[in-house]
Amino acid sequence: MESRNSPLLIALLLMVLLLAGCAGDTYAPVSDRGGRAGGQASGGTYEVVRGDTLYSIAFRFGIDHRDLANWNSITSPFIIYPGQTLRLSQPAGGAVARAPSGSRPSQPSSQQQSSRSSASAPRQAPSPPRSSSNASSSPPSSWAWPVEGEVIKKFTRDDDGKQGINIAGREGESVKAAAAGRVVYSGSGLVGYGNLIIIKHDGDYLTAYGYNSQLLVREGEDVQRGQSIARMGNSGGRPMLHFELRRDGSPVDPLQYLP
Repeated sequence: MESRNSPLLIALLLMVLLLAGCAGDTYAPVSDRGGRAGGQASGGTYEVVRGDTLYSIAFRFGIDHRDLANWNSITSPFIIYPGQTLRLSQPAGGAVARAPSGSRPSQPSSQQQSSRSSASAPRQAPSPPRSSSNASSSPPSSWAWPVEGEVIKKFTRDDDGKQGINIAGREGESVKAAAAGRVVYSGSGLVGYGNLIIIKHDGDYLTAYGYNSQLLVREGEDVQRGQSIARMGNSGGRPMLHFELRRDGSPVDPLQYLP
């Protein structure tokens, strides 16, 4: 009796072990739950992934978007493709002339066209804001606070990888554009920023608004100073806005510009 049941018991035990092993394979690591990390940089280059724009890549690596475009022979309107490899530094052989902020869109270069694959759709970055005055655009004449609240983290260049300020507020309250400009990124592809808005302003300035619960504007939209662009979210259980201001791609202290 006992010998006849032994094969059955062994088979049941093997099934239990197999099911346990399969359950272990489906476990999602915590690091995968915070959103897509984007492409990876290697050897001074970066491979574009779906959802990237030239502006978001430049923002991630602290590079001026015009330099990134020139180093890779990309002309306005800055079309990039998933799988395309971009260099993150100036190529050997001397300086590359920087295109003006208000340059007109042109056709993609042959290098861009050759990097296009049938399975990958191109991602076009919005053109820089059009200058309403002369060719050399001037910086915004005045800035506005994106939200009203206590500054709970001041500007620092090396804290947690982000270089801006945190402003406390109420979850769901309106986040406003600090100056007029054009939305050049609206999404959640940059890990650590949550739902993020990046706006390009005249005078080589960018502003970034992170930790939002809802994004109200899309890439390519022109916005005015004080216009609602997002709803405040939270970080670490506390409602706040992460706000950055960059000039020529480099972070600067927003408190030196805000009234």
